[in-house]
Amino acid sequence: MELGILGLIWLIIIIWAIVKTIQAKVGPVVKLCWVLILIVFPIIGFLLWLFLGPKG
Repeated sequence: MELGILGLIWLIIIIWAIVKTIQAKVGPVVKLCWVLILIVFPIIGFLLWLFLGPKG
């Protein structure tokens, strides 16, 4: 049961990061790269996004 809840929370976090990336004022190629990174490598991608992702 805990794994299901944690998985759901993690999914919400990744979706939030994707939405924030799409809303950022950067070029479409940068957005696409970040979204792909978040989808393909969710844990490492999210950590990279936190520190290096598009701001604004």
